Amino acid sequence: MNEKKLAVIFPGIGYHKDKPLLYYASKLVQNKGYDVINIEYHDMPQKIRGDEAMMRKAALLAYSQSEEQLKDVDIKGYDSVIFIGKSIGTVALAKYINDHELDARQIWYTPVEATFLFDSKDVLAFIGDDDPWSDVDAVKKMAKEQSVSLHSYPGCNHSLESADVDKNIENLRDVMQKTDSFVG
Repeated sequence: MNEKKLAVIFPGIGYHKDKPLLYYASKLVQNKGYDVINIEYHDMPQKIRGDEAMMRKAALLAYSQSEEQLKDVDIKGYDSVIFIGKSIGTVALAKYINDHELDARQIWYTPVEATFLFDSKDVLAFIGDDDPWSDVDAVKKMAKEQSVSLHSYPGCNHSLESADVDKNIENLRDVMQKTDSFVG
């Protein structure tokens, strides 16, 4: 009997499914037999960086839109479920898993602090040390406290990129290898 597997991709506000981290993660899980659902956001607030109230508004909007798009999906009917998110998408997916009491593994690409508000387990996470969207030290501290496997990349921003294209490709390969191992 074939195992039914589902991967749900939660984008960031400006980082959608066709950007490198989510594009390759999606290809990776598809190659492993996962059905893939791509969440898409619309009418998201702009200029939210550094504005806690706007970040909260964006996270709640991302969550409500995710709820709407997943309402007819029998997630518990799958044998293996993995949620993959980027930035604000990590908040939406962690809240979704928490609210729906799902047993789903999680991959967080550049989580923001609010992602850690939920009791998450079985998480693989990545962050750039120069990420302007997150308090990187706080994220590292919370990850350690919650036993989240967090990998950080020196000199990298919120897209896990730096000015060095070769280094970016090397980092992307490393992230995808770690993602691949975690997915199994």
